Amino acid sequence: MEKVKIKNYPMVNPTPIVLAGADVNGKPNYATVGAFGVVCQGPIFYISLKDTHFTTIGVKENGYFSVNIPSVDMIQKTDYCGLVSGKTTDKSHLFSSFYDEIGKAPMISECPMNFLCKVIQTVPISGFEVFFGEIVSTFARENCLTDGVPDPLKINPTLGMGLSYYSLGPSVGAVFNEGVKLIKSNNG
Repeated sequence: MEKVKIKNYPMVNPTPIVLAGADVNGKPNYATVGAFGVVCQGPIFYISLKDTHFTTIGVKENGYFSVNIPSVDMIQKTDYCGLVSGKTTDKSHLFSSFYDEIGKAPMISECPMNFLCKVIQTVPISGFEVFFGEIVSTFARENCLTDGVPDPLKINPTLGMGLSYYSLGPSVGAVFNEGVKLIKSNNG
């Protein structure tokens, strides 16, 4: 199949949509984030926030942020958090917030999974702040676990690609397992 050169557009890869949380002026605030990912098994996450966003202020003030994984049934509130700014709209009552013993960033009870991250590095780039955070606490709904491990289909995360939201489909293979057949056939 022939390849066609297209516009450079960074939002074409499917990514989890998360809600980043931070306390700002003593209140929980949440921002919808599509620029999120795993840096390494350190365990380190990153989130990228516009340097003018209200949540960015809270992350800088407190040195912590939460990553909340919303399920697809939370799509309206998830999208809403990306449409309105905490500067003009109080989003603290949109969700039931909770804190762990550190108490530095709010997490969303309604989300199937939550991570509390301590900022270990910040990189400013093109009007954004990329926050690298070490995961210091992880929470999951018990009904989203299979044998004590988070089950992606039970979590039912919201994915983003382009300007649309998607849900997760069934597994198509196991990591570091599917390629073993090729290794064996190439060595055989």
